[in-house]
Amino acid sequence: MDKILIVDDTPAVLQALSLVLEIHGYEVITTHSPEQAVSLVNQLRVALVIQDMNFTKDTTSGEEGRSLFYQLRDLNRHLPIILITAWTDLAQAVELVKAGAVDYIEKPWNDQKLINTVSNLIDLGKAKTESERYKRHSENLKDSKEVASSVGLVYASSAMQRIVDMSIQLAKSDVSVLITGPNGAGKEKIAELIHAQSALANQAFIKLNCAALPADLIEAELFGAEAGAYTGANKTRIGRFEAANGGTLFLDEIGNLSYEGQTKLLRVLQTGEFERLGSVNTQKTQVRVISATNANLMADIAEGKFREDLYYRLNVIELPIPPLSERQDDIIPLVMHFLPQRTLSFDAEKRLISHSWPGNVRELENACKRVSVFKPEGIIEASDFALNDKTSVTAMSSEASVNITKTAVEPSRADIESAMREHSGVIARVARQFGMSRQALYRRLNKLGIEY
Repeated sequence: MDKILIVDDTPAVLQALSLVLEIHGYEVITTHSPEQAVSLVNQLRVALVIQDMNFTKDTTSGEEGRSLFYQLRDLNRHLPIILITAWTDLAQAVELVKAGAVDYIEKPWNDQKLINTVSNLIDLGKAKTESERYKRHSENLKDSKEVASSVGLVYASSAMQRIVDMSIQLAKSDVSVLITGPNGAGKEKIAELIHAQSALANQAFIKLNCAALPADLIEAELFGAEAGAYTGANKTRIGRFEAANGGTLFLDEIGNLSYEGQTKLLRVLQTGEFERLGSVNTQKTQVRVISATNANLMADIAEGKFREDLYYRLNVIELPIPPLSERQDDIIPLVMHFLPQRTLSFDAEKRLISHSWPGNVRELENACKRVSVFKPEGIIEASDFALNDKTSVTAMSSEASVNITKTAVEPSRADIESAMREHSGVIARVARQFGMSRQALYRRLNKLGIEY
């Protein structure tokens, strides 16, 4: 419920205003003290303030109200403030309206006019706050995206924004990081981002997918092997730890490492020492290890498949990457990345967002490759992606959900402008009317040059 703060030194005025506002469903807080008013605005989520201009008996200068107004504006420049007084000073009214006061009302007031003003201002205040929050968020995204784009990481969701921010912060240290999440969600890109933003950026970044090699070859890949150490080893080969010395080693699908390999890996992490297979010579290495897995390593520990002490060595900090189905805001930007300079139909956007993407970003990329082959030109329709209807998302967040049963008609400029006026510029309501996400609406507003 929207809270309205009334500041007036007359109890009868406080009572009368409270009654008319509460009848119309508003929660009212009253005070006769300017100091307490400042404290309340600082502590509570106040949607609107109605303040008197004089608080001391026989005072009519309005200076007390002027001072309170500027204090409240300093706390929240989006807070709508209505000035109300029996002593109207036109010059002062003009000054404060220019400074941001939304209205200046004389006592006695008209109840219906006051209610209409309050209702409109609260909706407008919400719209401005949301717009400002989005703009600040967009600026932060832009800075992070410039960093992330260096490794080809594309995103728009707040979930990935948090992961990127954490990755950039972690890059400043040398702690071991465990990146968790389903296959194809982007774990390798996050590892590349951490390395690229670290002090080791100019050193080697070596990768090893522990699931791509037989268990008996993983150790040779990690630590190297002397000639003749195993069948087919015709010459000495260096391992990934040796190649990554002074840089970063990314171990993907670490849960597939054999138990013996885990033991040797733990030793390297603890001492920085290892031996090539078939050698008794100990070598030293200094490597930052970033690992990743799609497995539940705690369950593997309980079953005796993964060493608990190694887990805690690898998992100083965990970065959990959510599946693409939980990052609907990333879907369209990724499509535009994979299919640059192409246009999606409105129906295609809705269908892509409603798809569950069990294969995550990798599945999306493959779907885009199919489109580039079979539909190299023209507007891309939903059918061009050949998605399986059985895998559509059945429950999505209210912010990102779309109603795919609605008629897939792209709203015109006039439609959007009309809806903006109807909903007083509240983005969430306008987006809901057209069955699109707020981010999709923002893209259209920017494309059409509609101010918000």
